[in-house]
Amino acid sequence: MSREVNPRKAAVIGCGFVGSATAFTLMQSRLFSELVLLDVNMEKADGEAKDIAHGIPFAGQMKIYAGTYDDAADAAIIIITAGANQKPGETRLDLVQKNTAIYQSIIPEIVKRDFGGILLIVSNPVDILTYVALKLSGLPENRVLGSGTVLDTARLKYALGEHLGVDSRSVHSFIIGEHGDSEIAAWSSTNVSGIPLNDFCEMRGHFNHDAAMDAIAEKVKNSAYEIISKKQATYYGIAMSVKRICECIVRNERSILPVSAMMHGEYGIEDITLSMPAIVGIGGVETHVPIALSEEEAEKLVESAKKLKEVAKGLIE
Repeated sequence: MSREVNPRKAAVIGCGFVGSATAFTLMQSRLFSELVLLDVNMEKADGEAKDIAHGIPFAGQMKIYAGTYDDAADAAIIIITAGANQKPGETRLDLVQKNTAIYQSIIPEIVKRDFGGILLIVSNPVDILTYVALKLSGLPENRVLGSGTVLDTARLKYALGEHLGVDSRSVHSFIIGEHGDSEIAAWSSTNVSGIPLNDFCEMRGHFNHDAAMDAIAEKVKNSAYEIISKKQATYYGIAMSVKRICECIVRNERSILPVSAMMHGEYGIEDITLSMPAIVGIGGVETHVPIALSEEEAEKLVESAKKLKEVAKGLIE
């Protein structure tokens, strides 16, 4: 039997740049009344908790502290950001062996406490580690999801908003597949407030569609590499992405987000977790949502899945 969860409690495992930025963002969000931070370095977790807690008078009352797996056991959501950082010149997939080993020490500790909440995977490579977490935990598939391409999609909407001179919240588009080098911009289903992308581009004086879309997709794909080369890590954007996913879960919004979840035959893809639009609510991933893809986009998605499956093969015996 899974233990009862506290719907107003979350835990963050890993207090590096991403974990700390996530904790800070969640404190400001007022989504939770209790937040526990865990790290292999307890002093680091304690320092981050104390520093963030000093902002509570400006945000709203909550309890934030460094704790243990026992403290996290009744959290509604456990967010895992622990893992090795991506270095300049390194791809997300290069991190897989190191971070799988870290997950092999973390996930069993969560499971042995009859965790009844949702596991949100953020560490990279996020699609592979979501798969690893799912296999190691034995939890129901709906309760294990990765942050996937939620951030990449935000980057795409931002870039399109800048290109078109329009509020990025009016842009409806998705990055799908791997959160990484084989990701795909789903241009076929992209629109701006219901207006097909090419039509809206022409309204705004842009006619060189293919070249512009290729340039924007490349810019989005390489965003993390550019930021890492300049400041060694990315953390604000992903922290906001995690907050958005948590909102959907805690408020049972049933919003459609491109999270990483297990595939079961969609587009011919099986037994791998990757990012596709899904309805996200109180129980985690409710169902995938089919979107219009061109033949080329669908082929690229299958190739992305194949690449991830090759990396995942043999990681979990």
